[in-house]
Amino acid sequence: MTDVVIIGGGPGGYEAALVASQLGGRVTLIERRGPGGSAVLTDVVPSKTLIATAEVMTTLRGAHALGLRLDGAEDLAGAFRVDLAAVNERVLRLAAAQSGDIRSRLEAEGVRLIEGSGRLDGTEWVVASTADGEERLRADIILLATGTTPRELPAARPDGERILTWTQLYGLSELPKRLIVVGSGVTGAEFASAYNALGADVVLVSSRDQVLPGEDADAGRVVQQVFERSGMTILSRSRAQAARVVGDEVVVELADGRTVTGSHCLMAVGSTPNTAGIGLESAGVELDERGYIRVDKVSRTRARGVYAAGDCTGVFPLASVAAMQGRIAMWHALGDAVGPLDLRTVAANVFTAPEIATVGVSQAELDSGVVAGSAVMLPLHTNPRAKMRGIADGFVKIFCLPTTRIVIGGVVVAPIASELIEALSLAVREKLTVDQVAESFTVYPSLTGSIAEAARRLHSGALESVTY
Repeated sequence: MTDVVIIGGGPGGYEAALVASQLGGRVTLIERRGPGGSAVLTDVVPSKTLIATAEVMTTLRGAHALGLRLDGAEDLAGAFRVDLAAVNERVLRLAAAQSGDIRSRLEAEGVRLIEGSGRLDGTEWVVASTADGEERLRADIILLATGTTPRELPAARPDGERILTWTQLYGLSELPKRLIVVGSGVTGAEFASAYNALGADVVLVSSRDQVLPGEDADAGRVVQQVFERSGMTILSRSRAQAARVVGDEVVVELADGRTVTGSHCLMAVGSTPNTAGIGLESAGVELDERGYIRVDKVSRTRARGVYAAGDCTGVFPLASVAAMQGRIAMWHALGDAVGPLDLRTVAANVFTAPEIATVGVSQAELDSGVVAGSAVMLPLHTNPRAKMRGIADGFVKIFCLPTTRIVIGGVVVAPIASELIEALSLAVREKLTVDQVAESFTVYPSLTGSIAEAARRLHSGALESVTY
């Protein structure tokens, strides 16, 4: 029987463990936080649970425009008070429940779980460090799924009370009076959006011209406009260089000499890979210049029998990608049929309000000439279902090849973009043409109708680039 040892129990690790067990491996999973790892216990599951609560408040605020009234309150949102202690208690309870479900599944599949940390001792042994001491484990195959840790600025060290990382927010019992969010990438934008919807005064410090600089520029523009219209303060082209606690406040110092004062500060300035002190050098595992583990398209490292998956590889910081990397690693290592990881088919989502969902090639790649293609953008305000629901912001964008008209990418900006992107994800994965997408039946009225309509507008092979 093949001995498989996995260090890290996040999506990359536990999904790999399930595949390895199903393929006949004797699997040991080492995880120090609990099954699901940081993704389930402190990152993805908690943040999206919090955001789901914020979405309800956003809906309530829009109810007045739909004709819904409540005696004694100007709008429905005004009739509700956010009990952040109760919100966070639910967040952490659901995260723990999800972790428990993963544990039950792993145990049912015969995976041995060790609570602790692991390090390599060459390429054939792993040392597990637990509260009871160390255990040396024989390994034919090793998977590293150690994840990342929130990056900290030397002059803005989190204290867990006023200056916080995103893993520490769930200890708050009261809504911040004024939350300064440093960083306008995905994490910063998502939390800024959520706390703004919950009723906090939010200041978003962005070093770029526009929030979400890594996303589709049109999408980022829509989200920024919504943020500003909702009362959020956005400090563009502003770089934070320090933060300090002064009494009951936090003072954030900007590079240009200005200061911003708030009750709390969230540092969302990226992550660092958990690759130090786990024996990678002795095993011959190579790191890139940023400290991430180098892997190929089937998750192999340079070391024989050692694979890696998830955020510690720096490939694509998504739970879905981590899980796929882990599965691919075990399929390859244990001799099952496997294809290389194809990032062109990855669907991603930013859980702001509205959401941004993307798949395939980007507008930037078309604009730069890296990819030749045609594009169309259809605003949602023309969609009848959007009008019924009071949705004024958002769009559907589709990219296709100029001759074959095969769909190669798309962007959806909408309140439920994470659900709507599936149609375009399938089109990209299966290499459907815009005509095939256009000819599919959609419910009338529905937001998905805009996807079919955008595809119809790309029907003519003579189109180069069209925007509506």
